[in-house]
Amino acid sequence: MESRIKGTTQLLCLIGTPVGHSGSPEMHNFAFSYYGLDYAYLAFDISEAEAPAAMKALKLFNAKGFNVTMPCKNIAALEVDELSPEAKIVGACNTVVNENGRWKGYITDGTGFVLNLKEHGVQVKDQRIVICGAGGAATAIQVQCAFEGAKSISIFNGRDAFWNRAKETAGKLKIEKPDCKVTVCCSDEKEAFETAVCQADIFINGTSVGMKPNENATVIDASLFRPDLVVCDVVYNPRETRMMREAREAGCRQVIGGEGMLLWQGAAAFRLWTGKEYPVEEYRAWKARL
Repeated sequence: MESRIKGTTQLLCLIGTPVGHSGSPEMHNFAFSYYGLDYAYLAFDISEAEAPAAMKALKLFNAKGFNVTMPCKNIAALEVDELSPEAKIVGACNTVVNENGRWKGYITDGTGFVLNLKEHGVQVKDQRIVICGAGGAATAIQVQCAFEGAKSISIFNGRDAFWNRAKETAGKLKIEKPDCKVTVCCSDEKEAFETAVCQADIFINGTSVGMKPNENATVIDASLFRPDLVVCDVVYNPRETRMMREAREAGCRQVIGGEGMLLWQGAAAFRLWTGKEYPVEEYRAWKARL
């Protein structure tokens, strides 16, 4: 990379904490090199309290843009000059673009989820969706699916810190996307959950249930799986969760993990910054040779 760093090189980066494990620098610097773009991507460990100052510094540096990870996504949404319609509803942003000196915030988590489905031949439009969870990723997915034309979205979440967020999201989507019916139910409403899953086209685990080191956990009983159901997980470690394994064993027509969502949300950010499509297959081939 050093050979292409010049006095004209523009900065892009990731802010949040922790960031040492992030694959974003590798992913984006590969694409900059692939296209011969005069950009460089770094990662900065920034706390929630430090985020406003970091964003002011990045504006002073005339950075091309940046990504935001936890715990700074909500703070970033308050600090930008403008939010995309989806980010405004979610109340968070993970991608910020420098538009002639003004910061515009986007949320690409939901976009990455939808693009991951499309890669597997699954469309969201006119589909009935059931999703467990109302955290940041789950909310972004709910909003993006509504914007993509989902017929209905049934949100199941416990009466925890995210319960009010789920209700607020449903209320906002009722105004912004009235053609998409959004309902919120408590996770312990077993009959409502089973009925919703039986009527659903797509089932999504939008929680961390099933993530290492709790690989034996799942949000759904395997008896509810059926051949015409699409089953999706946002968890990417392990690559195949218990829920995914049981869905495959039940013969569900498509079982999709969270690894692709990570790649595609990054690809969506890359397109916002550069106007170019991310070289997905070339990146995958390069990674496979490492």
